[in-house]
Amino acid sequence: MRLLPGADQALPRTVWWLIGARAVNRLGAFSLSFLTVLITTQYGASSATAGLISAAFGLATVPSRLVGGHLTDRLGRRRTIVVGLVGCAVAQFGIAAADSLAMTVVFVVLLGLVFELYEPPSQAMIADAVGPTERIRAYSLLNAALAAAGMGAGLLAAGLGRWDLRWLFVADAVTCLLCSLVVRHALPGDPLRAVQTAAEAETETGSGNGSGGEGEVKTVAVAVVVAPWRDSTLLALLAAGTLFALVHLQIMATLPLVLAHRGLPPADAGVLFTTSALTIVLGQPLLRLKPLATLSTPMAFATGYALLAAGLAGYSAAHTLGSHLAPTIVWSLGDLILVGQAYTLVAGMAPAHGTGRYLAVYGTSWGIAGIAAPLVGTQLLQRWGPTALWLTMSAACLTLALTQPRLARTVTARTSQTDAASPPRASSS
Repeated sequence: MRLLPGADQALPRTVWWLIGARAVNRLGAFSLSFLTVLITTQYGASSATAGLISAAFGLATVPSRLVGGHLTDRLGRRRTIVVGLVGCAVAQFGIAAADSLAMTVVFVVLLGLVFELYEPPSQAMIADAVGPTERIRAYSLLNAALAAAGMGAGLLAAGLGRWDLRWLFVADAVTCLLCSLVVRHALPGDPLRAVQTAAEAETETGSGNGSGGEGEVKTVAVAVVVAPWRDSTLLALLAAGTLFALVHLQIMATLPLVLAHRGLPPADAGVLFTTSALTIVLGQPLLRLKPLATLSTPMAFATGYALLAAGLAGYSAAHTLGSHLAPTIVWSLGDLILVGQAYTLVAGMAPAHGTGRYLAVYGTSWGIAGIAAPLVGTQLLQRWGPTALWLTMSAACLTLALTQPRLARTVTARTSQTDAASPPRASSS
């Protein structure tokens, strides 16, 4: 196997700084796993109450991502990332310092409202910094860095959690502030005005007096930018992305329960999650080999989802920790191939100055799935058992393997037509 010519081309400095900053942030992103424990042990609340508070956090993250997309295109990439990270730090310091359950709930909801602000601008900044052919690699490297930092986060949590669970939230807040400092001082600044307002565009259109087409082009661009929810292709991608997120979160949320159901320690899920993270990190060079680097987008979707389906089907027959390892590696390789594919499609189809909002709408798939995944998984497990659960998830992946390539072809054709129809830009000289 050989590297594809040009596949070893260095990514821009902006991408590496962003990946490094997000990895630092990920090192502290373990506190939410202990939120319910903090609520029940510190304030004596019931598990049901703790679950409701966690659900309130999850619901708050959905508008958070949408607001993040809006601010990305209006306020700018770097400013929005910094606002989101500082907001997370304030909320987590608040949770650590709260002296009552009511104050804790206030800060938990606040955390949810700012928690996803920095996702759309991070993804948009990568899309801005690299060309379409390098976006998948850049998104995959970001995912690998987050996976590697996640392994370190578990060790950090194990140490701090022995003292006081509140220190977990303090550490998370500190990493948010460190990440915001890196972003603020190392990444390129935003223009003074991230994008024209619709009113200004309309004014410019009126001032054209029909003497040229420039005003009309600007008006059409603004109209498309503000209407991602009316884009049927984007909504189809959102539906597919929600199903993928449902499967992915099912693994994260339900695997420990399945292990317990089969007589294994639930903590063994940590071994499997670490195996997955190592596969994603160590598998990065595979993406630069010619057979994978030259895969068309539809074929990449089909291959990735087929591997996910195979891995989850393998889980259905696994009854020991060792027999879970091979399926974990298989589905993680599928995840490795899939990461960045959908975001690259969405970034490519977004109109000028609308990348943040398009990515934000697509990203709500994780919020929707985050609410549905625990309900779906626990019901399937309780009613029909682990085998039915994993075979159902495998069938969902096979469905995506059949439908997502068709969506990818639609987006590719649309992007090609848009590029061909776009008028040449006027010379600035």
